[in-house]
Amino acid sequence: MSDPLSKRRLKMWIRLLGVTRAAEGELREFLRVRHDTTLPRFDVMAALYRRREGVTMSELSRMLLVSNGNATTVVDRLEKDGLVRRTPSETDRRTVHVALTPEGLAQFEGLAAEHEAEVSRLFAGLSEADLDSLTDILKRMRGA
Repeated sequence: MSDPLSKRRLKMWIRLLGVTRAAEGELREFLRVRHDTTLPRFDVMAALYRRREGVTMSELSRMLLVSNGNATTVVDRLEKDGLVRRTPSETDRRTVHVALTPEGLAQFEGLAAEHEAEVSRLFAGLSEADLDSLTDILKRMRGA
């Protein structure tokens, strides 16, 4: 027997995807226009901000769910700009640790505050009750 909610779930998925893509597009444009940067650079800096002691390139790739090559390309540019530093492992010469520099840390903190304000603006139409409900629903969906 067919699930009577199947079509509604499909429509919900399409709406959820649409909202996500639209918000991501707005954030990409915000970062490009206002900060002359990209979402991948922001994501790498955010991951390194969360792990101040630094991570290996492999850990960074796993955290971001991207290939080592993609992570390396972004890290190369950030290093060239003086925002991250690479440090070879003392125990394994194939392993390189990457961390934000003090300049990268300062730049990310400013960028993160403006990013948060932009996300808040994008979802300003949601009330506190809406946020509570949506958060609860999304948590339940993730656990399913």
